[in-house]
Amino acid sequence: MKRPAGTPIDAVPAGAVDTAPGTVVTAAGTLLTLRRADRLELYETAAFLGGGTPLSSVEVSVTAPAAPLGDGVVIAEADRVRAVGADGGVRWELPHPPWRGGSGPPKAPGDPAVSPDGTLVGVLVPAPDGGTECEEPLPGPCHGRDVLLLVDAVDGRVRASRPLNSRASVVTQRWHPDGRLLALSCWTAWYSWSTWWVAPRRDGLHLRGGTRMREAVGFVPGTDRPLTLRRAERLTPDDDRDELAVHDITTDDPVALYDLAELTGRKPGDRAPGKDGHRESDPVFEDVCALDGGHLLVTARQQSPGRRPAARHWLCSTATLRPLGALRYPEPAGPATALGDGTWLTEGPRGFRRWSLPGH
Repeated sequence: MKRPAGTPIDAVPAGAVDTAPGTVVTAAGTLLTLRRADRLELYETAAFLGGGTPLSSVEVSVTAPAAPLGDGVVIAEADRVRAVGADGGVRWELPHPPWRGGSGPPKAPGDPAVSPDGTLVGVLVPAPDGGTECEEPLPGPCHGRDVLLLVDAVDGRVRASRPLNSRASVVTQRWHPDGRLLALSCWTAWYSWSTWWVAPRRDGLHLRGGTRMREAVGFVPGTDRPLTLRRAERLTPDDDRDELAVHDITTDDPVALYDLAELTGRKPGDRAPGKDGHRESDPVFEDVCALDGGHLLVTARQQSPGRRPAARHWLCSTATLRPLGALRYPEPAGPATALGDGTWLTEGPRGFRRWSLPGH
């Protein structure tokens, strides 16, 4: 029997971490990264949950995308990528053509991505020649080239490179846990997302396929299947779709698809009343993470007229993508980060709260 999308599921308190404000938390394996306004901190997850001290804490500009690298960080800047140790010393530096500025100073469009074994860094850079020609791995007009680099984490040597049909304003990268695949998504104004499944090989980077208008948000646990999120961007009059999808890297079309309109109380395919089919009170879907092999956590930002934005979370099945219910918290909960053991963290005004599902 199918459960209604709004069926409440109580989130069970599993602990709290009272700490100074942090803006971003990511967790992979036994490590957890906390981004503060002026630094990046790396913790053993158990130590963080117990209020312990970080393994490393490196000062990073508030505007610079960065990722942890051993006992240091790798930082993507406007015209270079560099690795910095915990002592602040530069280990290596890789210059590249400068990113173009938009409404503010030029900066890299997203965080570098360190491979699960810590040996490689995925980073997107502008093409040296301005990228007037490009390959067409996906349908659509050519907007020029960005270049995906795989960089040696120890010395900064470029191990492989691949030009892409992209002029990215935003980039996200998601490594498969075993390092066999990298899901790369580039967002270009008026063109939406272009996403590729990239396989590192000794002879270079191989594009296994990809998709458009969907951002890669991870992989279905225990499989090679990428998980993507499409958001209603309203680039065309009928572009009013929020969708969760699972992909097989050997085929072009999603192998599973769920229309997230059902979570808002609409029927799949129905357009909401109002300008461009959009209601001001509709949730904006922001992220999806896998809690465990059977559960996905979908996060949306609810913006109701006259009220502060609030986070909403739904629990979905990894097998069907369909909702199991809406999570209900005993206190306001912010964005969520899965810890990989079936529990998750939410950000709050006084730190982080850890939660689990009933019976877990």
